[in-house]
Amino acid sequence: MYARPRTIEEATRAMAAEGALAVSGGTDIYPAHVGKPLARPLVDLSRVEGLRGITETADVIRFGAATTWTDILRATLSPAFDGLKAAAREVGSIQIQNRGTIAGNLCNASPAADGVPPLLSLDASVELASPTGLRLLPLSSFITGYRRTALRPGEIVTAVLVPSPAPAARSAFVKLGARRYLVISILMAAAVVEKDAQGRIARAAVAVGAASPVAQRLPELESDLRGLAGKPSAIVAARHLAGLSPIDDVRASATYRLEAARSAVGEALDLAAGFA
Repeated sequence: MYARPRTIEEATRAMAAEGALAVSGGTDIYPAHVGKPLARPLVDLSRVEGLRGITETADVIRFGAATTWTDILRATLSPAFDGLKAAAREVGSIQIQNRGTIAGNLCNASPAADGVPPLLSLDASVELASPTGLRLLPLSSFITGYRRTALRPGEIVTAVLVPSPAPAARSAFVKLGARRYLVISILMAAAVVEKDAQGRIARAAVAVGAASPVAQRLPELESDLRGLAGKPSAIVAARHLAGLSPIDDVRASATYRLEAARSAVGEALDLAAGFA
């Protein structure tokens, strides 16, 4: 079965088919099925009305599920989204950025998905639609494990929602790979820093990707950063990374990833705090 719905209602009905697979940009699904038959029902969401675009209210910035990485790069967004834009530049080639979508990056649920750490640091939530209505999940609850999400049968992601950041918030994203471009991440770090009038850190959010089955925030470090006036990288310690669980694979060892995480987190924080 191949369905190409035009409305969210049509899309959720089509997704109710057993084993239905949603596709929009296709940048993850196509390479995963090279040389393999596609036996599952395919639901093409690329023409669903209202799924693409970025809108802003006083309280929230809404990224439609089919918003591409190029859309994000071209959008006028506050400096709090500089880290997300930096991640968008790292998502494959320009051609992939033109097709790949923000929701697809999340639904793929790869530990190395470039968009997840910056969105985690922005306290993003995921809006889900089903035949019975809408529900909202924090991104931290949406990705439940390696290649697993909280999507239910018949559900599709309709948007990624980010609370409007404070005007003083700044962000950064650091990616470590075997080469500069077109590479799967060895390690990623994203940070959002908000300073008070005296130049001290009023709030910080830090997330690390590719160092555990699901990208993680570092709450102990975030707490220790409050009130700091100096360089954030100076206080990043091994204990702040205790919740990470990196693996050995063809790209790096677990030991290397932990060492890299400390360095990348410090760099991202310094960039977001204006020290680099």
